[in-house]
Amino acid sequence: MTTNDSSSTGAAAPLRIAIAGASGRMGRMLIEAVLQADDCQLAGALDVPGSPALGQDASAFLGRPSGVPIISDLREGLVQAQVLIDFTRPEGTLAHLQVCRELGVKLVIGTTGFSEEQKAQIAQGAQDVSIVMAPNMSVGVNVVLRLLDMAARALNQGYDIEIVEAHHRHKVDAPSGTALKMGEVVAAALGRDLKECAVYGREGVTGERDPSTIGFATVRGGDIVGDHTVLFAGTGERIEISHKSSSRAGYAQGSLRAARFLADKPSGLFGMDAVLGLA
Repeated sequence: MTTNDSSSTGAAAPLRIAIAGASGRMGRMLIEAVLQADDCQLAGALDVPGSPALGQDASAFLGRPSGVPIISDLREGLVQAQVLIDFTRPEGTLAHLQVCRELGVKLVIGTTGFSEEQKAQIAQGAQDVSIVMAPNMSVGVNVVLRLLDMAARALNQGYDIEIVEAHHRHKVDAPSGTALKMGEVVAAALGRDLKECAVYGREGVTGERDPSTIGFATVRGGDIVGDHTVLFAGTGERIEISHKSSSRAGYAQGSLRAARFLADKPSGLFGMDAVLGLA
């Protein structure tokens, strides 16, 4: 596949983007964002076999046609695309990755819930195509991750650390990928391994809190888009660093920034810190 082409007038051609999970809440937000971006073009819309949305115009929900139907055939849906944006499920994303590798399509992965083995498969795929993978594509969340690194280094003694996250009733993984990433950032800044210090649930007589641990609490309900708070609780004071999403629009805009970042990258695995120049 080629990256941005130039027309005879010298203007850059729009970046051709396909969307996975096109009929879902995030898929629709991504489609709307692509259609509103002057430098992007909707090149494909994918959904699972059996979806009632198959055959419909991808932007029918907006009341205006895009000319791009929602289909389940991966190759057909990706053949015109330069970048696929994927916020689906781990198994689906890995299937998409295989076809992207074969066709040379770059990939923006916002899917969460991957196992370590699945993450290794994605890293291997990045040897053939460029990939941005992040548990949260929001620009604000990624700025918060940098703030957490700074806070943890400064508050490295005498502070207990707890991470509280809340999402809508339909979310299937817990804690959220964003909460886990926050924990990883804090643990790394403190010289700890999150796998060894994380506490994911408390019940009954638990004894005093181990000061070396990082605790997680999960809330699921209603239509909460995504709330995350990291609490540093010391003696006589508490510091809270929070991010609250009121719309998925922030995730969509961050995803487009990631897609643009990949335009001239032939291969490699990147995070949003690289996209935003924070790396």
